[in-house]
This record gives sequence, C-alpha cells and structure tokens, in this order.
Amino acid sequence: MTYLIAGLGNPTKKYEGTRHNVGFETIDLLAEDCQIAVREKKHRAICGKGMIGGSRVILAKPQTYMNLSGESLRMIADFYQIPPENIIVICDDINLPAGQLRIREKGSAGGHNGLKNIILHLGSQDFKRVRIGVGGNPQGRDLADYVLSRFDSTDRKIMDEAEKDAAEAVKLMASGETTKAMNLYNIKKKERS
Repeated sequence: MTYLIAGLGNPTKKYEGTRHNVGFETIDLLAEDCQIAVREKKHRAICGKGMIGGSRVILAKPQTYMNLSGESLRMIADFYQIPPENIIVICDDINLPAGQLRIREKGSAGGHNGLKNIILHLGSQDFKRVRIGVGGNPQGRDLADYVLSRFDSTDRKIMDEAEKDAAEAVKLMASGETTKAMNLYNIKKKERS
C-alpha cells in the first residue's frame, strides 16, 4: 500500500516560518525522522519516496502555492494511482488554538482554500487530514496577512511541539492506525501538557 503524505505551504524563502507553512515544516520533520530525501522536483512539487511503518510513502510539498495545492496532489495521485483514502494532508488551521491538532479521516474544507482546491481536483473529500492550529485571527486582522505572518517566540515553541506531534500522528496513520492517532492527538492542548 502506498500513501501520499502532503504538507501544504507556500514555496520560496519569503514564506518560510509563516503560519501557512506548518505543513511544509512537518514534512521536513518526517523526512528527517524517517530518513527520506525530499528533493525530487516533479508533479509541481518537491517529493521523496520511502517507508513508514511498513507502508510505502511519497512525501510531497506542493510548489503551486497554497490555494492551488490540489493541482499538484492530483498529478501525484494519478501518476502513482493513489486513491483519496490513501492521501494524508497536513495543513494549518486558524480556527484551532496554537498547537492544537485535529485529525480527521475525511470532511469538508472548513474554509481552508488549500483543502478546497484539493477537494475540487480530487473530486472527493475522502482524504485524511491533520490540521495544526495556528491560533485565531486577532482583532479582525486581514486573514491573508495573518496566515502569512510568523510566530512570536512563545508560539514558535508551541508550534515546534505541535509539528513533532503531527509527524508522530502521520506515522501512525501511514501504519493504518488513524483511529489511534485521533485518540492520542485530538485532545485539547491543555490536557496534554
């Protein structure tokens, strides 16, 4: 069985470390942890192939910019004949407190433009997702500005931990243990500390 594990974000140095790029950062952690080189440029993404928990995986960081992530994922899924239920998407979520994870087997986009585009291009909502809370949008700030801003030092520490948790959750999911991942990581942040 092959899983496509995609972390969403925006390419180029300009966007490194922003709230929108927690998906990319989690893929980098997974790649390092599982010794998978994510360097191959194809399907409008940077990809790497390897094994996690006995499953073949393709780690991907789409280079289409967030709002067109589905274009890249569709190309990869078609090329490797990966059905939606074997796709795991990691992305930011402004509706969750910083560091809170929400793992789902399927569902709507919940207002996330990257997920909307993936649903559009796959023609399905039946892919797994790991949403990483990046904190709510304060004082009605422009949403685009907010998700493209960087974390302060306190939130950065919280996010580093959340990304490690997200990587561990993805490892369980790629081993067929999505329910276990949900039970372990879908709990409120304060309960985990």
